[in-house]
Amino acid sequence: MNKFLLATAVAVAAFGATAEAADLGARPYYKQPAPVYAAPLYNWTGFYLGGHLGGVFADNNTFNGLALSDSSARFMGGVQAGYDWQLSPMWVIGLEGQYSWVGGHQLNAIFPGGYVYNNNQRGIASVTGRVGYTWGPGLIYVKGGYAYSDNNEKVTLGGVAIPFALSDSHQNGWTVGAGAEYMFAPNWSAKVEYQYYDFGDSRFTGPAALVPFGSFHNDEHTVKAGINYRFNFANPMAARY
Repeated sequence: MNKFLLATAVAVAAFGATAEAADLGARPYYKQPAPVYAAPLYNWTGFYLGGHLGGVFADNNTFNGLALSDSSARFMGGVQAGYDWQLSPMWVIGLEGQYSWVGGHQLNAIFPGGYVYNNNQRGIASVTGRVGYTWGPGLIYVKGGYAYSDNNEKVTLGGVAIPFALSDSHQNGWTVGAGAEYMFAPNWSAKVEYQYYDFGDSRFTGPAALVPFGSFHNDEHTVKAGINYRFNFANPMAARY
């Protein structure tokens, strides 16, 4: 009897193992799907190209107490292009070139003896680096670098242009600024920015009648709003891998 029960148990166990193996062979094998990770929704890395509009505001300058007539508030508009690199989820660095046409700038100084100095500043430009802090679509940044002033200057006596010389062309200078930028749509961002330009001091070295009047300082404050088209922008709706 014991031998019969033992044989029965062994047969049942063997049948169960065979059935389980057959069942496993019949069922299809499914591989565990790989986890899906979301890429950053916004990516500032890439080239951009855009335009801006704003205003230029100049300080009142003097030649040794001789007042200058300066159109202190003027319209400006221009273009910019650059490249940004997102170092981490929070930090962005970049390089930008910018040119702004300036409208209606006429700086005049009337000297004793009938000499008149005029500077029609046609534009200002800059090449700057920038560092920014980002939180998704938003970016705040500071910038600084080289500045250029496109000056058209002349000195007249009795309405006739005469040769003159300056100690410095005050075309080359430096600039610093700060701003905020926001990605409002795929490939598009808008910005507001303040920028200060300093082109240094300059004095007349000729004609001799103007030499005693000392130096003048040329600087500009600008406020502008702009828009950029961004290449290599990571579309928030498709940023998955």
